[in-house]
This record gives sequence, C-alpha cells and structure tokens, in this order.
Amino acid sequence: MADEPTPASKPSAVEVAKTASDYLRGDIARELADGAPGFGKPSIHLLKNHGTYQQDDRETRKSVDGKKSERQISFMIRTCVPGGKLSAEQLLAAIDMGDELGNGTIRLTTRQSIQHHGVVKGELKDFMQRVHANHLTTLAACGDVERNIMCCPAPLHANPVREAMQAKLDELARHLAPRTRAYYEIWLTNPDTGEQEKVAGGPEVIEPIYGPTYLPRKFKTAFALPEDNCTDVYANDLGFIVVHERGKILGYNVLAGGGMGVTPSAAKTFPALAKRLGFVPPEDVLAIAEAIVKVQRDFGNRSDRKVARLKYTIHTMGLENFRAKVEEYFGKPLAPCHPTDVHGFDDHIGWHEQGDGKFFYGFNVENGRIHDTGDFRLKTALRKILREIKPGVRITAHQSLLFTDLTVTDRERIAKILHDHGVKTSEEISTLRRWSMACVALPTCSLAVAESERVLPGLIDSLEPEVAKLGLAHDAFTLRMTGCPNACARPYNSDIGIVGRTLGKYTIFLGGRLLGDRLNEHYKDVVPFEELSKEIMAVLACYKAERKGGETLGDFCHRKGVAGVRTWADQWLAGARGHG
Repeated sequence: MADEPTPASKPSAVEVAKTASDYLRGDIARELADGAPGFGKPSIHLLKNHGTYQQDDRETRKSVDGKKSERQISFMIRTCVPGGKLSAEQLLAAIDMGDELGNGTIRLTTRQSIQHHGVVKGELKDFMQRVHANHLTTLAACGDVERNIMCCPAPLHANPVREAMQAKLDELARHLAPRTRAYYEIWLTNPDTGEQEKVAGGPEVIEPIYGPTYLPRKFKTAFALPEDNCTDVYANDLGFIVVHERGKILGYNVLAGGGMGVTPSAAKTFPALAKRLGFVPPEDVLAIAEAIVKVQRDFGNRSDRKVARLKYTIHTMGLENFRAKVEEYFGKPLAPCHPTDVHGFDDHIGWHEQGDGKFFYGFNVENGRIHDTGDFRLKTALRKILREIKPGVRITAHQSLLFTDLTVTDRERIAKILHDHGVKTSEEISTLRRWSMACVALPTCSLAVAESERVLPGLIDSLEPEVAKLGLAHDAFTLRMTGCPNACARPYNSDIGIVGRTLGKYTIFLGGRLLGDRLNEHYKDVVPFEELSKEIMAVLACYKAERKGGETLGDFCHRKGVAGVRTWADQWLAGARGHG
C-alpha cells in the first residue's frame, strides 16, 4: 500500500480548493447563481483571489424563535490600485459604488487600495463589472498571489527617480498579475449576450509564474526611497529600496521576508522585518521578483497556513540557503546590497510644491474611512472637491489622500469645502492623530477579537489634551491599533503598537520607530481599553522626563528598554493614582 501523507505534509483545505479549482474557477459561477446568500467553503477560499471576502456583521446577526442566530452575509471587496494612483473620476466612481452597492462608505487601506463593505452576493457581478468599467480590477487584491504593490505616491515631477520608480512598479504589477481567464469568465461576461469582455491575450494562458496552485500564502511587495520609506518597505515579503545618485537610479537593494501577522496560540509564528538579500540593476527587477516568487511557490509551506508566508520559508531554509536558491532561479549570482538604506519617512500631509508650478495637498483621512455621519460629512466634501476641482488623486500607505495638480487658489477652496462640511483640514488635526492608524476589526472582520477602527478616534481624543500638557503635541510617533494579532495596520514596527488580545483588552508594544526598520517589543498584556490612555501617558511621561536631545519616542524606548520604561511608568501611575 502506498504511504499515506503525514499530517504535517497533508495539504491545507485552501490548497485542496486551489488544486481542484482549474485556475481559480471552482464552483464560483454556479454558486453565484444558486440563490443562496453565500458560498461554500472551497469557493470562499477561491474568491479571495478574485478580490473579495465573504463576511458577516456580528452585530446584525438575527435570532428567530429562540433558534441559533443567523449570519447576515455580505462581502468585502478590495480594488487594486498600484502605487495608489487614481483619477478624480475613479475615486468618485468608487464612492458611488459604496453608496449604491455597499454600506454607504469606502475605506482607504494601508496598502494604498480601496475597500468596500456590505455588498450582497446578488450584486457581486455588477460590482466587479463597474470596477472594470472604472479601469481598475479586484483580481489579486486579496488571496495567495501578489497583492497591491506599493510605492511613494508623492507627485514630485522634477524628480526623475520617483517617476522611474513608479514606472517600474507598474511594470512589475503587470508582470506578477495572475493570468487566468477565470476572472473574466465569471465576472465580466455580458448577461444578455453571454460574451466576455474583450481583454488582451488569446485563449487560456497557463500561469507561467504561479502555476495551478498559486502561492502558499499572500505575498506583498513595496518600493521605497532611502529618504522616504513611507511604504514601510521592511514590513513586506519583497521590498525594493531605490539606490540613486544625481537623479538616476543605479539599481535596487532587494529585501525579502517581512510580514506582520502572528497567531498568539502558535509560538512558531512571529512578526519579521525583511532581510537584505542583494542588489540588482533596474533591468533585473522583474526577473529577481519572479525568482523570489517562484522559490516561495515551490518551497513555502502548503500544509500549515500559519507558517506559510515567505518569512517562514526563509526561517526554515536559512537566509544563505534561500539566497542560493533564489540565485538558482534567477540564473546568476546576486551582487551584495549597496550600503544605501532607509533614513527618512514622509507622510506627505499638508501643502507641497510638485516641481512643475503646481501643488499637491496631503489630506488626512482618519483610519481611511470615507463616510458621512452627523455634521461630519467627509464623503460629501470629497465629492465636491473631486467634481469641482478635478485633482489627480493618490492614496498613501497611511490611509490618506493626496490631491495633485492644484493651483494656489485651490488652497482656500479646499479648506472652505472641508469646513462647510464639518471636516478639519490636515493642518487642524493633532500630530498624534496624523500618525495614528487602525484596521477595520469589529464587527465585520472574522479574525477580530477586539475593536480598533471604531475606538481609536476616541482614544486619540482622550490623549490629545494630556499629550499637549506634557509639551509633546508636536512630537511625531506612530500609534497603530489592530483588533487582532494579524496586524493589518502594521503595529509591530511602530513606536506604539496596540493589538487586540481579547474583547475589550489589548497588548501594548513599544520601541519600533517611524522609519519602520525595527520591530517593537512586548510591553504590557491584557490591558483593558479603559486603561490604555493612562498606560500610554505614563510611557510618554517617562519619555519626556528622560529622553536625550532629539531622541524619538521609539529610539528612547529602545535605548532604555521596555523593562526600564515599565518600572518608571508603573511608579508614575502609582503616584498619579495616589494623588487622584
């Protein structure tokens, strides 16, 4: 009898679904028309590669006649926006789709893309077709493929390095896009004629990079400038740091193996920063990216999705063995990394000259959520700006917007529109709020164990006056919050990371930094939400009392050590309570 596969080598359920899917087709088309509110598990796995997650709002589950509560199924859909580059018309169309087919909001993501919530199954196909008509796609916005590729969105036209970087990103995004025609067959078929949308290419092309089972897990890539790591390049599976001199790109330092997600119950999981792998000239970017993707395809763990990211492949193989395998797939040795590394970070908020006589404006969108609520009518204000001024649009890695190609007179117009709709300008928000961000979390994310997006604004509200009293109102430090350890808002390399531990309680991490090139450390666990403000203020009081000149919060915590900060802060808290 043939040997049975061991439990360790048995493919995961997701791998089984992909293997049987015929290049991501599966039963999606049939189930799309079956009248049920949702899909079966194999299709749910496959749908992520098409850009959508099946979800339910935990707060709207219904219980009928004492029976078990019923899930109110809807779908989150994510759109690929390479480098965050959009037109005013495209963002307007996305906002309209949120109103007409979603829950009335849209969300800008930490990967420079757009996310919609609340789309029902019967409108999925209409939604995908409208995205396609908007000259965008949801294909590979999620799933076990290359996700939306990031780079600095700032439109500095006098800088040929930035333009060349964006062009290289666009080229790589096309190269690593899945080539299955399943997406077009399922979503872009004309319901009246049965004809598919005309697309480049002929008959089915077998996936030359991904193969029939695609990657073992999601794969994220970013480009960064040494002077501006606004994309958190070290947090990605694959990173390219531009090496440039006198306005010309010499090449790229290649990084591999970054990733934030952790499973607390599995000690084998960990956050990781990408490791410096080698240097390539510009013409080799596509080839080295393909080689790294293929190594991950062939050697990544397909049995245990908890350890299936590239960081675990490198950890298992060892960095030198991994590099040797990449060189084998690449077809030649990798040159050593250039000494260049990241040394600056700019979120591009506020007014800036573009270098072509025009301006761009970085507008802070708190946690990326575009909505109208009460007197705060951000969605309506943005519609007016997009329709009347017609700026170019960029999405940042901090969930905010850049309005580009503006004139001097647009400054007052934009400020007036925002104020007329109860929205503050970027100049009117605190530094603390500007550098904070949160994941979606409850009630729709199935992985969330605690609140994040809905409670971070209130936490900032409570911190702002106290931070001002300490004289730290203008200190820039990243505060990132997530509803679970999967870390969609990149909390593990921030100055202060707040990670959902269980309902209403969080783990605090300290000692990362704005540059994103250092992981933070565990500070306190199972902290009730109501205690977060006091705990953070104690840390900041320690920072104010003992920092050295010019030292950032993250650098201070790293130098003093989290144990030292904890001892000082606990004494401060005891004194504060004693005087309360």
